[in-house]
Amino acid sequence: MKALRLLAVLGAVGFLAACSTDLDRIRTTEASGGTPFTQALTTEYRDLAVFEADEMFDWRDAGYYARRGLAAAGGEVVQPEDPANRDLPADSLGEITDVRGRLLAALDGGARDNKAALAARAQARFDCWLEQQEENFQYDHISACKDELLAALAELEAAPAPAEAPAPAPNVYLVLFDFDKSNINDAAQAVVNQVVADFAANKSTAISVTGHTDRSGSDAYNEKLSERRADAVREALIAAGVPAEAITTAWKGESENAVPTADGVKEQANRRAEIIVQ
Repeated sequence: MKALRLLAVLGAVGFLAACSTDLDRIRTTEASGGTPFTQALTTEYRDLAVFEADEMFDWRDAGYYARRGLAAAGGEVVQPEDPANRDLPADSLGEITDVRGRLLAALDGGARDNKAALAARAQARFDCWLEQQEENFQYDHISACKDELLAALAELEAAPAPAEAPAPAPNVYLVLFDFDKSNINDAAQAVVNQVVADFAANKSTAISVTGHTDRSGSDAYNEKLSERRADAVREALIAAGVPAEAITTAWKGESENAVPTADGVKEQANRRAEIIVQ
C-alpha cells in the first residue's frame, strides 16, 4: 500500500511538473508562423491557461489549455474540444453537440480565413464552456463562456452584407464646333436635346460642361475660345429647360486634346465641349 501511495504521489508531482513546464512555455510564446487563425488561437488559449492557473489554481485545465496553445503556436489547426473528452451533465449534451456542429460548420466554411480572430474566440469560448460545464458549479463562469461563444458564433454565421452596387458611370456627350466658332449648329443642338432628355429621364441633378479647342491659334486666344464654347452649351441647355443652378462650366483651351497633334494643327475632334451628366 505504501508503494502504491508513493507511486500516486510521484505521478501527481510529475503531472504538475509537466503542467508547469507547458504553462511556462505558453506564457512567453508568441505565434509568428502559421496563419492568422492559429496565431489568434494561441493567444486565446494562453489567456485561458493563465487564468486557470493564476486565478483558479486549476492546474489540470491550465496545462490542457497551455498544450492546445502550444500546438496552435506551432501552426497546428487545433479542433474544438470533443465533448466525449469531458464528463458532462447528460442534460447539457444535446445543446453542446448542436453548438459544436454549428461551430465546425462555420470554421470549415471559411471562418478561419475570413474572420480569424473571431473564429479563434468562438473556439476558445466553446472549450471554456465545456470545461466549466463539466465542473458544473460556477454558474456565472458557465454562462460567461457560453454567452460569449454564442455571440461570436452568431456573428460568424451572419450572412455577409450585400455588396453595394457600383455607382453608375456618368454619361458623357460631345458637342463639336466648326473652326474658330462657338455657335451651336444643328448637330450641336441635337446633342443638347439628347442631354436634356436624358437629364430629365434619369432624374439627374448636375451637368458639367468643359470647353476645348484644337492647337491652331495662340494659347491665350484658345483659352477664351474654349470659355465661349462652354458658355454657349450652357446657354443652350438652359434654353432647353435645364435649371441654371444644375450646370457648372470649365474651359481648358488647347491643353487637353482628344487627339494629340503638333502645335498649329487644326483638328475637328479637339474643337469640342464635353458634357457630363451626373
